Amino acid sequence: MKLSNKLWLGTAIFALSLSAQSGQTGQSGQTGQTGQPGQSGQTGTPGASGQSGTRGQSGQSGQRGTSSSDATGQSGAAGQMGAGQSGANRMGNSADSAFVMKAAMGGMAEVELGRLAETQASSDSVKQFGRRMVEDHSKANDELSQIATRKGITIPTSLDAKHQATKDKLSKLSGAAFDKAYMDDMVKDHHTDVAEFRKESTSGSDSDVKAFAAKTLPTLEEHLRLAEQTQSSAKGSSSNKSGSDASGSGASKKQ
Repeated sequence: MKLSNKLWLGTAIFALSLSAQSGQTGQSGQTGQTGQPGQSGQTGTPGASGQSGTRGQSGQSGQRGTSSSDATGQSGAAGQMGAGQSGANRMGNSADSAFVMKAAMGGMAEVELGRLAETQASSDSVKQFGRRMVEDHSKANDELSQIATRKGITIPTSLDAKHQATKDKLSKLSGAAFDKAYMDDMVKDHHTDVAEFRKESTSGSDSDVKAFAAKTLPTLEEHLRLAEQTQSSAKGSSSNKSGSDASGSGASKKQ
């Protein structure tokens, strides 16, 4: 009995030890299962929710932002062009600008034709008139040039086709023929100038140009009166010269 009891106790102890080991294995198996939650690290892969990096694709909208900045740059360029154009003509009124351009061209023509009269006219009064045109219009041209610079207007520096044709025509004349043609042109031009300057002096929009027109108008009106007087005297001198030439030739015939 004692031996069987010992065998039974040994068997029981051995069984208990086996069950303990299997229990520990089961527990480790359970820890293995808790190890599985490490798979939730796969939910970490949803950190490959770097699909939120697809928001990085919204970086494409950033590209659109770049293109819009390009558009802004283009609009900026357009703005610069606009600024450049306003810089080219800051007057803001096309009628005033046209007046400045026409007055500058006419004034330059008066100076060049006046110099021509100083050398090619036969009458002293025509020569003096030409000298007066050079002096007065040179001063007016300088003043108008300063105004044009402030307004951003580039005035002409050479005669246009119309005024150059007049100069070329007069350059081929001399004596009484020149006197008549030149003074006829001066009377006609100053009638036009007086009308245009009077209009600008009363209805101009730009204060500086309007003031220039008003200041210059009395001088042009004086030029017109002087031109008409000189024209008459030039015609009288031409007629007297023609008559004396005719009488002289007649007297020579009688002799």
